[in-house]
Amino acid sequence: MMRKAQFAILPATALLAGCVSMAPEAELPPVLQAMPDNFPMAEVEGDYRPAAWWSAFNDPVLDALVADALDANLDIAQAAARAERAAAQARASRAGLLPALEGSAGGSYSDTPLSGGAFSNFPGAPTRLSNETYSLGLAASYEVDLFGRVRNDFAAARADALAAEQDYRAARLATAAETISAYFDVVDARYQIANTTAALDVLADRAARTEERYRRGLAESFELYQIRQELRGLEASLPGRQSVLAAAEGRLALLLAEYPQALDQRLDTSLMPRLVFEPVPMGLPAELLAQRPDVAAAWERLEAARLRIGARKAERFPALRLTAGTGTQGGAIGNVVDFNQNWLLQLAANVTAPIFDGGRINANIAAARATYDEAAAAYGKSVLNAWREVDLAVTDYEEQRARYRLIAAQLTEAQASADLQAERYRSGVADYTAYLDALRALRQVESSLSSAGRDVALARLGVHRALGGDWELAANTQIERDLP
Repeated sequence: MMRKAQFAILPATALLAGCVSMAPEAELPPVLQAMPDNFPMAEVEGDYRPAAWWSAFNDPVLDALVADALDANLDIAQAAARAERAAAQARASRAGLLPALEGSAGGSYSDTPLSGGAFSNFPGAPTRLSNETYSLGLAASYEVDLFGRVRNDFAAARADALAAEQDYRAARLATAAETISAYFDVVDARYQIANTTAALDVLADRAARTEERYRRGLAESFELYQIRQELRGLEASLPGRQSVLAAAEGRLALLLAEYPQALDQRLDTSLMPRLVFEPVPMGLPAELLAQRPDVAAAWERLEAARLRIGARKAERFPALRLTAGTGTQGGAIGNVVDFNQNWLLQLAANVTAPIFDGGRINANIAAARATYDEAAAAYGKSVLNAWREVDLAVTDYEEQRARYRLIAAQLTEAQASADLQAERYRSGVADYTAYLDALRALRQVESSLSSAGRDVALARLGVHRALGGDWELAANTQIERDLP
């Protein structure tokens, strides 16, 4: 099944140029042949179903932001333009496979003097000579692609266009991923600011009570200085957290092709995405090759390089060009349309073959082979990198969930401690400062849990991004270029 899945990723360009003998045969690189049949780090088995996976966070604000980013992002717009350009270049390359037909229409008039000629002094001799000619013509030309040069160049251009389309998919993937990442950074930064503000109130109250106890001789100066130092440190952290929020909102605005101020109304609500802890079914490693746009693009570029080797080899052999022309010609406009008397026809066949070119053709072939070797290495690296990213992403997701569970347990303990101190204070068993210390510890754990929740979400994002699946909000919404 693995081998069948691997061969399924071979693009249409290989089939298109399969009849061309000058190009080397398409073959699976060694890195594919050595790929394991399964992901050893997969937590659960099953097909990977990634479409609009972030909807599991149950956050309409996030859904709207991702949809708008996929529509408005300027990196996506650039990638779309590059894909359109590559598709147009492929269509232009295809024109070499078809005959070229040109029409022409012309007219000329001349009036020259005859003075000074041998017969110009005879009585009644003309002193000037005038002439006019009009013509209509139709010319056709066609290169018989005997050795596949034109076919290979066209197939290579088409592979380049398919690679550009995969680059477009990669831009959409990156934009969606960065939008989700920036959004969770905004959510966490907002919570951290609110939590820090609440902790400041607790610590300020604690400092005031310590100062009162110090004036009454019930606390040492060391305790007072320590509490004040913690208060100043927490106050100093607040501008940094606000800067983090501004940076995250700026990233999000850039992804949406907006100014940060435009986000104020959209984010002027409680942002409460639901965390998701379920493992992600990863499918088979072979499916990764088709899902990851960077891997698919690298394969298309490898195919383009292979086909251009055949095109450069074909330049060693003769080229046959056929031309034909027909039309009419006459000395007056009315004679031009007299096809019976003034028609003309030209037929020609030309064979050209290189004899001496100073090594240009061999050098071009060597350059094409080197380009192919480079593309093969790039493809192998992209496959190994995809596997590595999946491995790291799954491991990170597992570790971040474990970390979140530990901090959640710590939060339970901190909440229980705060509740106990509150009850002890109400019962007169403990003083209020003990409750404030427990509450301050609770705020610190809550801050850690918020960051851990963001890290879990980003780790899950990393799994989906590494698997490179469909990031569209609906199935089959990818733009299809006008490829020949």
